Amino acid sequence: MKLGKQKGSKTVNRNVLPKDSVSKLPIIQSGNESCNFKGYDVDTLMRETSSLRALITKRGTLEILLPLCCTTESVRYLKFKKTMKGFSSKTLAIRLKELERNGILHRQAFSEIPPRVEYQLTTKGQELTESILDLLHWMIKWSSK
Repeated sequence: MKLGKQKGSKTVNRNVLPKDSVSKLPIIQSGNESCNFKGYDVDTLMRETSSLRALITKRGTLEILLPLCCTTESVRYLKFKKTMKGFSSKTLAIRLKELERNGILHRQAFSEIPPRVEYQLTTKGQELTESILDLLHWMIKWSSK
């Protein structure tokens, strides 16, 4: 169902689902209870995950992790550079260092001319990309609706 809303002299159409087609989420009835996640309250969960959430949501992080998620092979710096159009070399280098520092990527530099650097997911990084793949499947499912 589309509703028109006057905004100045223009009409803005918005898609609105009928009330009976929207399923309700469970709501905690008591004001004393909090939403828990495996024994954590929301404030604790947000505080303990803040640094990793900040890294994962930074521009370029997903673009770096996606080429690695479907392979056990190492990926060279130049492949990242080619697939990440619109990202500066500086941004790419910073993000790769942050992912390495957080134990998500393993970096191997070779003493060759020209220099060669390869990146591979750590166990922690493999677990992260599995979660990202689940999120991508969800995005694909709902982006067409």
